[in-house]
Amino acid sequence: MVDNRKSPRKFDEEFKKSIVKLYESGKTQNALANEYGIALSSIARWVKQYSEVKMDDDTILTARQIKQLQKRNAQLEEENLILKKAIAIFTPRSTND
Repeated sequence: MVDNRKSPRKFDEEFKKSIVKLYESGKTQNALANEYGIALSSIARWVKQYSEVKMDDDTILTARQIKQLQKRNAQLEEENLILKKAIAIFTPRSTND
């Protein structure tokens, strides 16, 4: 008995980025899927992951970098809140308050 199921293909990061560049230059996800034999869901995920955003200072960030920055920002905000609460607890109150 022969197993006809296809095993998932592995694509390197450069290939994924080149597909995203083709998409950004005007090719549709359907056209790319047909031309390269890639699942639409993979292309959509790569576009989300590797699309670039140009900032005001000409810095270019990928969606992955933005997500990492958002996560780090949330972590810093939580740490800041904890420190503010600690200051409120440990700061002696004057009797004039």
